[in-house]
Amino acid sequence: MKITIVMGFFLPVPPESGGATEKSWHRLAIELAARGHEVTLVSRCWRKWPNRETLQGVRHQRLPGFDHRRKLWQNLLLDFIWSGRVHRQLPAADLVVVHAVTLPVWLGRLRPSAGKVVVMPGRMPKGQYRWYRRIARVLATSTPVRERVLVENPALDPVTQIVGYPIDWSLLSRARPARSGTEPVTIGFTGRLHPEKGVELLAAAARQLATMTNLPPWRLVLCGPEDVAAGGAGSQFRVQLERQFRAGLPDGTWSVRPPIYREDALADFYRTLDVFCYPSLAAQGETFGVAIAEAMAAGAAPVVSDLACFRDFVRPGVNGLVFDHSGPDAAMKLADALATLVRDSSLRQALAAAAQVDVQRYDFPRYAEALLGDFKRLVGPEQSSLPGDPS
Repeated sequence: MKITIVMGFFLPVPPESGGATEKSWHRLAIELAARGHEVTLVSRCWRKWPNRETLQGVRHQRLPGFDHRRKLWQNLLLDFIWSGRVHRQLPAADLVVVHAVTLPVWLGRLRPSAGKVVVMPGRMPKGQYRWYRRIARVLATSTPVRERVLVENPALDPVTQIVGYPIDWSLLSRARPARSGTEPVTIGFTGRLHPEKGVELLAAAARQLATMTNLPPWRLVLCGPEDVAAGGAGSQFRVQLERQFRAGLPDGTWSVRPPIYREDALADFYRTLDVFCYPSLAAQGETFGVAIAEAMAAGAAPVVSDLACFRDFVRPGVNGLVFDHSGPDAAMKLADALATLVRDSSLRQALAAAAQVDVQRYDFPRYAEALLGDFKRLVGPEQSSLPGDPS
C-alpha cells in the first residue's frame, strides 16, 4: 500500500520537540515501512533539516509550519493555512491519515488521488466533524472521543472505531534499576506544565501529604515543558507552581525538571517511578493518556483523575487508583490515594504488575499489525479488527 501521514502544523517529525501524536505516528510510520509499504510523512520544516529525505524507510516531506498559539481561533486559522499548503503537495496514495483539523473537510472530494481519508482526533472534537463527509475511518483514541464524534456527525458511526494510542511497551518494560529498601517512594508526573493538567492540584495534594504522619519517605518529581509553543503555560506559571511546592514541602523532597524528548531517556525516567500521578482536569482536552500508559508499561502504579478517557485502560483497584477531581476536596482525595500507595508497598506492586500487563496491547508492533489489517480492509476485501475494538 501507499500510505501518506499528515501531521499538524507546529511540531517536527522526527519528534525532536515532543508531541504524543508526532512520537506515535513517527514510530508507526517506521513500523509500516518495515512491513513493505510505501510511507510518506508530511510534517513541519525544522531548523536545517532537509525538506525531503528518507529515514528508516519513511519518505519525509517537510513544509513551512507555525508555532502553537495561545488562542484557539489563531490555531484554527494556522491549521487552515497549513491544510491548504499540504493539499497542494500530497502524493497519490491508497490512504491518507490526517492529523490536521480542516484538511479532511475537502480532501476526499477535491483530491481523491490522495487516497481514502483516515482521521485520528488528537484532541477532543470541537465541531469540525460535522463538516466531514468522505471519511473512510475515524480512529478514536477513547470511548468519550468516539461519543463526541458521533454527537457531531452520527453518519460517521459505521467508520468510527476505538484504537487507543500505541506505546513502546517493549522498551518501557525493561528491567527497572536496582534500588535499596531505604530509598523514598518516588511519585512522578510528566506532561505539559499547564493548569489544565492538574499540576496545581498535585501541589496542593503534596502539601496535604506532607502533613500526614507514619508515612515512609517519599519524593515528588515533575517533568515537562513550560513553553507556550510546546503547550505549556509559560515561565511565569512554572515560577508560581514552584512557589506552591516550596510553601509546604521540605527542600529535597520535590523537583520540577525540563521535558525529556528522547524515548530511551524518557523510559529511564519512568522506570525510576513507583507511582505515576496524572491529575488532569482537562475533560474537554484529554483523549487517551499516553503518559499514563507509558508509565504503566514501565512498572509504575497509576493514580489518575476520574476522566472518562482514562477508564478505557485504568481499572480502579485492579491496575491503578482513580480519585474524584471534581469536588472541593479533590486535593485531599488525591493525597489520600497517594498516601495509600506510599504506605502499602504490596498494593503498589500488585497494581503496577497488573498495569504493565494490561497496556501490552498497545505495543507498537501489535498496534501496527492491527492497524495494517484495518487499512487493508479499507482498500480491499480483507477483514480485521483494531486494538481497542471489542470484537
